[in-house]
Amino acid sequence: MPAKSSCAAEDELSQVKYRYELIIKAAGEGIYGLDSEGNTTFVNPAAAAMLGWDAEDLIGKSMHQLHHHTRPDGTPFTKETCPIYAAFNDGEVHHVDDEVFWRKDGSSFPVDYTSTPILENGKLAGAVVVFQDITERKHAEAALHKAYAKIEHMKERLEAENSYLQEEIKVEQNFAGIVGKSNAIQQVLHQVELVAPTDASVLITGESGTGKELIASAIHEKSNRSERPLIRVNCAAIPRELFESEFFGHTRGAFTGALKDRTGRFELADGGTIFLDEVGEIPLELQSKLLRVLQEGQIERIGEEKTRSVDVRVIAATNRDLRADVEARRFRQDLFFRLNVFPVDAVPLRDRREDIPLLAAHFISLCCHRLNRPEPRLTRHNVKQLQAYHWTGNVRELHNVIERALIVSNGGRLEFNLPATANNTLTTETDNAPPGRTTLPYNEVERLARDRDNIIAALKLTGGRVSGPDGAANLLGIKSTTLTSRMKSLGVDRKAT
Repeated sequence: MPAKSSCAAEDELSQVKYRYELIIKAAGEGIYGLDSEGNTTFVNPAAAAMLGWDAEDLIGKSMHQLHHHTRPDGTPFTKETCPIYAAFNDGEVHHVDDEVFWRKDGSSFPVDYTSTPILENGKLAGAVVVFQDITERKHAEAALHKAYAKIEHMKERLEAENSYLQEEIKVEQNFAGIVGKSNAIQQVLHQVELVAPTDASVLITGESGTGKELIASAIHEKSNRSERPLIRVNCAAIPRELFESEFFGHTRGAFTGALKDRTGRFELADGGTIFLDEVGEIPLELQSKLLRVLQEGQIERIGEEKTRSVDVRVIAATNRDLRADVEARRFRQDLFFRLNVFPVDAVPLRDRREDIPLLAAHFISLCCHRLNRPEPRLTRHNVKQLQAYHWTGNVRELHNVIERALIVSNGGRLEFNLPATANNTLTTETDNAPPGRTTLPYNEVERLARDRDNIIAALKLTGGRVSGPDGAANLLGIKSTTLTSRMKSLGVDRKAT
């Protein structure tokens, strides 16, 4: 019975040993055993293959001398400092992942290995070493480090570029919010400085969106009348029948609907400045009354015989050619001369492209503050894209484009969805024109035809709606009053669209 039990135990032990040998042989990791002298007791096929030896050639040999004799930097690895040997000297498990094993052919490969001590009858008898070739892992780590280094380099480059751009785009905000440092803007500001201290009438001309109102504000702020109000009047927004009432006021009962006395804009501006925007839209029959105010400084409310004196400085603005209107008898010549004492030309944005980065940065700051959003970077690509566009809507269009880009920005990146046109080039006829002469890249007839087509298309998209967030004016990036004026001049009937 005892003999049988002993045989059964030996058989079971033999089967366990056989199973372990199968597992070791099948393992993908390299596995070998060492005795207390550091000589090889067994080697699995994976270990022999990775080391480039036949297993039989390794048995009984010092594995340290065969594959672990030198560090990655080429310095010798002694037995005294070898972590593999340390396992059966101190009885501790040693794990290493920054060394190399050497092949039979003299080449090396990085390894991750563990040396585990073997105990026999309570005594250290050797060690089992499990290792794997981590060449691919090292390559992946190197690639990852390279990618990180590239990202860090790009980050530093972007930060440097942003720092450069911020230095280049230090917003030079002059009085009344005029932004720019171009020669054209400096000339305008010089004119403002000259005329502001006087009481001379000023006529500001220029395309829609060029900042005529800002120029008017600047003149008022630099004048001796700055302590008094600047009264703004958009002449294009006033119905024909209400012009006189808006300008001069009326008394109660003066006409149907006049339920109380009303103070006109000129009275409100007494001692200060009145700004007549889109002055070319004033009906011809009312221009004589405006002329009287400018000549005599007197007004009469509708329904009142009393004459009132007013001390008002007049600044007018228009995007129309008033000289042509005078020749066509749509505008009084004497009124034109009275308004045009000191002319100021608001420069279109395409003629001051160097100011675009400044303006863009300024609008980004304003919009982000209003939208409660962090300010994104304005890249060189952004600047070049903005400077290449023709900006028919001028500064106002730029402001709208910036705001739309901020609303739809993703991850702090600005993308400008600007239409691709023949004018979207940094070099244009305008850029190449001699000083003092502006050559449009298209003739006036083509421009007017294009404007009319754009207006009609916008009205169709908005169902004939002019104003409001869903109106055609907002879609085109212009004021609703400006759109109304253009529709009138171009003969566009919103009902017909």
